[in-house]
Amino acid sequence: MTDESWAGWYRDREGSEAVVLTTDGRQLRIRIRGVDFEGESFDGLGPVSGIPPENDRFVLADGMLTDCVLEWDLPIPVLSAGTVRQATLGCLLSLRRSDPDLYLALHLDGAVYESARAERDFASAMATIQRILPSGTQVQTCIACAFSDYFPAPVRGLSGALACFRGAKDAYRGAAGEGDVLDLWDRRTGFVQEIWSCREFEARPAEGAGTGHRGAFPLELA
Repeated sequence: MTDESWAGWYRDREGSEAVVLTTDGRQLRIRIRGVDFEGESFDGLGPVSGIPPENDRFVLADGMLTDCVLEWDLPIPVLSAGTVRQATLGCLLSLRRSDPDLYLALHLDGAVYESARAERDFASAMATIQRILPSGTQVQTCIACAFSDYFPAPVRGLSGALACFRGAKDAYRGAAGEGDVLDLWDRRTGFVQEIWSCREFEARPAEGAGTGHRGAFPLELA
């Protein structure tokens, strides 16, 4: 995977500034006021080498950035009327509370398709958007891919815990339940961000084999 960068804004009680989020699909990186942060989830961004005393203007909880707002836009592929096109996904994440508040807005053909204002995670927010898209229109990011799944557990976190099985495609195509996914878990290629996309994307089947533990998209996240 190659790195991708998304321009955005960071805001906290000290003010706001333009930032660039960089990711390889798994690891997230951002520089704020000369300090580099990284992590595997948007609510798990910690300073890479500590925070110098002269830049000690951040609030950390368990070593992770908090009491702030991140806002950014990124292009995502969308299948519409049989053609893959680029839409823009606007992301607004508030880390001012113990539970993050997430809002996503997909811009396509002059229309805006919005998630709820305080979604609990990227999977739920993307599912909300998919449900209101016009018939024949489908997002093509990892959360909607035929080769992605979560570990069978009641909690999945804000982002980054989505396993990719692109290295075991044929085996995953037959997965249809928790047991099948557990049997394949050690064959996962790695973990990916729900809003990431790659050239090996295939649409998730609507039912039956190949829907793994979490089922179809977006029905499993209703």
